[in-house]
Amino acid sequence: MNICLFAPEELNAPLDLRDGRAEHLLSVLHKKEGDSFAAGVIDGASGTARIERIDTREMTAPNGKSYKGGTLSFSFTPEGDGKPLYPLTMLIGFPRPIQLKRLLRDIAGLGVSSVCLCGTDLVEKSYLKSALYDEGECRKMLLEGTVQAASTHVPRVIIRPDLDSALEWFAQEAENYERTIRLAMDNVSAEDRLPFYLNGVKEIFWWPRVLTASAIGSERGWTDRERDLLTGAGFRLLSMGKRVLRTETAATVSASLILAAMGCI
Repeated sequence: MNICLFAPEELNAPLDLRDGRAEHLLSVLHKKEGDSFAAGVIDGASGTARIERIDTREMTAPNGKSYKGGTLSFSFTPEGDGKPLYPLTMLIGFPRPIQLKRLLRDIAGLGVSSVCLCGTDLVEKSYLKSALYDEGECRKMLLEGTVQAASTHVPRVIIRPDLDSALEWFAQEAENYERTIRLAMDNVSAEDRLPFYLNGVKEIFWWPRVLTASAIGSERGWTDRERDLLTGAGFRLLSMGKRVLRTETAATVSASLILAAMGCI
């Protein structure tokens, strides 16, 4: 935990000592009254918090067992607007649920602005029934990556049942920008390799109001129908080499290469 993030309403209330943030501050960082720590408001300002008071007391749980409870009171001083998110949207076919947490954490850590998770023609249908594929649950995972990156701004998450509706959503997003760069990773019908293509369009990233999208299929890849959908929507099919990567790996690698070309990392 490289920063403690709070919802705006939490800034005016003591933190329960059983809260994971309080436990981290006291048990891992060994903070005491008067000590400071990096803090921020979710989707808002970053700054420094100071522990003003730690109140501990013996409490009794419903099962009759006693435990040390209490509260941690702190003050917060805003010092900046937080690290901005970059104009990169990831369209990602549903990965295995076990991979989802790592994927969203790493994507958030890189600073992409939004993630659209969608079903694909070849995705395992049982994935769609997982309780993890909920915008609220996914936002929690993105929040973990934001904390790891010592940032305050959490990427948006959008969930769509299929690629068709995901592309419709992106088309609406694109209306807010002057230009878009649309890329889709594909090992079968790629026109070029991603690094070579990015080298030829680097100057476009510096133009104002440019939004970039990177589409990553589920582990079984895209169907011909979906390739036609993507190219029809203006996406260029690109590869990242001859090796077949996991969805989470492909998403992280493509985002890293694009952000590097954008001059963000």
